[in-house]
Amino acid sequence: MRRELLALCLLLALTPFSCANDFLLSKADRQKSDDDKQDDENEIHYSPEVQVDGIQSEAIKMIPAPDLSGGDPHQTEDGSGASEEEDSIPPDLAAALAQTRLLKNLFLQMNGLPYAVVSEPEEETTQEEVAKAIKELPELLEEPPKILTPEEQEAESLWTKAMITLNTTHPNMVEAYSQIKQAASLGHTQARLHLAWSELLGSNPIQQDIESAKKTFYDLAENQNIPEAHMGLGFLFATGISVNASQARALVHYTIAALGGSQWARMALGYRYFAGATVPNSCEKSLDFYRKVANKVAEDVSLSGGGMVQRVRLLEEAENPGYNSGILDKDLIDYYQLLAEKGDVQAQVGLGQLHYQGGRGVQQDHLQAARYFMQAADAGNPAAMAFLGKIYLEGSDMIKQDNQTAFKYFKKAADQGNPVGQSGLGLMYLHGRGVQKDYQKALKYFTQAADQGWVDGQLQLGNMYFSGLGVRRNYRMANKLFALASQSGHVLAYYNLAQMHATGTGMLRSCSMAVELYKNVAERGKWGNRLMEAHWHYRHGHFEEAFVTYALLAELGYEVAQGNAAFVLDRGEVLPLFSGQEEMFVRALMYWGRAAAQGYSAAQVKLGDYHYYGLGTPVDFELAASHYRHASDHQHNAQAMFNLGYMHEQGLGMQQDIHLAKRCYDRAAETNNDAKVPVYLALMKLSFIFGLKYFEEIEWQDWFFLFNLNKMLGPYWDLYLITALLGLLIIIVRYRRPQP
Repeated sequence: MRRELLALCLLLALTPFSCANDFLLSKADRQKSDDDKQDDENEIHYSPEVQVDGIQSEAIKMIPAPDLSGGDPHQTEDGSGASEEEDSIPPDLAAALAQTRLLKNLFLQMNGLPYAVVSEPEEETTQEEVAKAIKELPELLEEPPKILTPEEQEAESLWTKAMITLNTTHPNMVEAYSQIKQAASLGHTQARLHLAWSELLGSNPIQQDIESAKKTFYDLAENQNIPEAHMGLGFLFATGISVNASQARALVHYTIAALGGSQWARMALGYRYFAGATVPNSCEKSLDFYRKVANKVAEDVSLSGGGMVQRVRLLEEAENPGYNSGILDKDLIDYYQLLAEKGDVQAQVGLGQLHYQGGRGVQQDHLQAARYFMQAADAGNPAAMAFLGKIYLEGSDMIKQDNQTAFKYFKKAADQGNPVGQSGLGLMYLHGRGVQKDYQKALKYFTQAADQGWVDGQLQLGNMYFSGLGVRRNYRMANKLFALASQSGHVLAYYNLAQMHATGTGMLRSCSMAVELYKNVAERGKWGNRLMEAHWHYRHGHFEEAFVTYALLAELGYEVAQGNAAFVLDRGEVLPLFSGQEEMFVRALMYWGRAAAQGYSAAQVKLGDYHYYGLGTPVDFELAASHYRHASDHQHNAQAMFNLGYMHEQGLGMQQDIHLAKRCYDRAAETNNDAKVPVYLALMKLSFIFGLKYFEEIEWQDWFFLFNLNKMLGPYWDLYLITALLGLLIIIVRYRRPQP
């Protein structure tokens, strides 16, 4: 018995040394990494150091924000949130070592030997004990590289060829997906996963097959624990597509996928924790998830500043025939092309910019952009020269990167005072591309470009002030310049501002502001292009494909996708996916609520409508009026003002008040010119009702039974009256026109 107890005590005593070993190993690695990076950080403070054809990303290096959910960390003078005692032992390790001493003393006491009172662990003794424990650990053997079978080699080759094809400017989709199918049939994991997502969303040329996609997700998640497969299952359980909806199971799959590195899962969890959707609200957790995605997006941003997210609202398209979605019609593009071919320089520059950045219904094509810019540059246009410099400085799969050519075009444009050219020259001098690195020249050119309001100049000048390159470090000035650049939509400006708000650098730390900025950056990732894919599906009558894509993006936190998913459900255009119209109303109510929480005023009005008419929820006039009032007071929505006026007039969910009704109607007419006609008719009806009220108060209704309209025409006599007034107005307008 004594020997068994002795063995148990020794086992428990050695347990904390494994924790100490892990701590010291990670600490040693961090120390070595910090020493290796110290010299580079003294010279250039940009991070992450991602090469874009040899050019570092414009994102600034920042210290990660501390997690304040568990307590207040020690703040340094620069507001970075770093601990003052970085070399101290964590509390968990200290407690483990104290437990070890306690067990040792207990063992000595049991054997009748003298022992010392356990005191606080001393750092020197702890380090010696840990070092001794480390020496006794066996060396870990490296796993040999896996040898692929001929079948696996063929599958990998097909997958690589398919990815190369898809990443070209004009991919052959049929050929690429044929190769993906072959690789998937040979068991290639990434090919199977890619094919499953294509089947779920119905990506061209793959037909939508939700059951097949679900089967693949289950197989890859259960047998291989693939993060993106867990993401797919989480999405299905969250939306109830093809499975019984379960937010708990969705959260489990999202969490597993996020821990495995899935960017979509991180966005889904970041949005849920920020909005408090099915989980307790936690800004710090949301910040952690969104920051990881934003870091990835910032790494992939090219010199063009990142693509724009095309936000087309289906509700606005349906209700407003003149709604401008921002998408250029083919006829308009053909017209500009005709002007360009005839030598119109402005048309050439405009088409060049469209093809350079992509968006608005035009595919990104640097070769086509270079052709238009070259025509305009030959005519002496400095903007075209500057954009040619950007194309050659960045390079692409169709245009070889060339520093000398880029410098030539930048210099010509800058000499004519073009801010794009000035910013390009500053970038080359800043990084020493084709020229000797010169911070003073870079500062000069960036300042000239920023003074003219050019976004790249503002961003780069902000970076120099932040890092103290060629100028004294000034966080306040950096913040001002980043804010100016963010107004033009530059993704790296949002990213840098988010970094500063997250760490409290040069300002008070704001978790909520940092999350909103990180969210903006995350939504500018390449997956944002699926918004246009979903819109294309909807315009071509593929409602189920459109809804599934919108629902996926809604899970990632895209407000416009939440509104569009609710719109498709509201119109009952995806009946095959759900059991009935009532279920679709319930789901639409959820999406309207999420979109309204992100500031979409039309969604707030829709929430009021759903509670007013009892769609997917019991009728609740008071709650409907609350939503209308919120949209009216905070978002100045004319429709909400009109609806609120009608509820005041009828006394629905509130006390009847004709004077407040008139005030709401007047505000609606002042807010939106389109509301003037319905407001005019409503005021005419209100005047008539006010007259009736007057006669009722003086008890004339006994003499004139005609005024008891509720008995004669029913409770909806006011609708008949407003219809008659509308007809009268049409007749008056018709006969007031001059006769031919």
